Amino acid sequence: MKDRQFGRLRFVCGENRGKYPYNHSLYIESKEARVIIDPACSLEKLSRLRDKEGVDMVWLSHWHEDHFHYVYLFGDSPLWISERDFPPLTDMEIFLDWYGVWDERGRDYWKQVMRDVFNFQPKHKARFIRDEEEIDLGQVKIQVIATPGHTPGHLSFFFPTEELLFLGDYDLTSFGPWYGDVASSIDETIKSIRRLKEIPAKKWIACHEDGLFEENPGKLWDNYENIIYERERKILEFLKKPHTLEEISAAWLIYGKPRKPLEFFEFNERVLVNKHLERLEKRGQIVRDKDQYRKV
Repeated sequence: MKDRQFGRLRFVCGENRGKYPYNHSLYIESKEARVIIDPACSLEKLSRLRDKEGVDMVWLSHWHEDHFHYVYLFGDSPLWISERDFPPLTDMEIFLDWYGVWDERGRDYWKQVMRDVFNFQPKHKARFIRDEEEIDLGQVKIQVIATPGHTPGHLSFFFPTEELLFLGDYDLTSFGPWYGDVASSIDETIKSIRRLKEIPAKKWIACHEDGLFEENPGKLWDNYENIIYERERKILEFLKKPHTLEEISAAWLIYGKPRKPLEFFEFNERVLVNKHLERLEKRGQIVRDKDQYRKV
């Protein structure tokens, strides 16, 4: 996978195909401003970009660590982000609260990871990008697309002249959407996927794995959304007999099998399962009796 230039936009591919803890970034080079979106692709590439071509602003599609990984490289460059997604960047404790990491052992683990791997540094100010805002950088124009669900303030960016759509973390991977945070929403995720599908783009950039699509992703849109329903099908099948959240999580219905580090993947499995249980209970497809769930 190689970096690609589209006029004044550059797809900067991430290490290891943009898999966590990396992503694919987008660089905008305009006379009025040079912007890096989601700077987490590569320490080497971003350092070179900063030193040789320059970065005036850093934009984030959302607040997750695999998107701000190398923000610290850009010092005092203004940070742009949705106001809804800014709070977890201001304080480590808020950050962990937003992920729903409540136990002391888990918080200690993630604090170390955030400091040692992601160089977390609290931010105290940002320029808030408004939903549906039209940003004019002179030679480059951008339409902001509000795409909540993955996070409350997740943003995608459409470049009408280049007919290019930056999807952020609606990444069309075979794993499927993430909506495990405290403020994430499965229903909003579905709406955002369907909205992005209708944007009249001819090129699409996602933050992970394949990353760049120069032909309409086509079936990938439906496949990506259908993973949500397949997860629910598996959970409902499992709940023909009553089970607790812990028992459902231990069945690895989301990831398919145990993965390491367990501190990371056990947590992810649990929070995704819990989001589905909440949705299925609300829809009347399951009922909860004390600490057990069963299919209606």
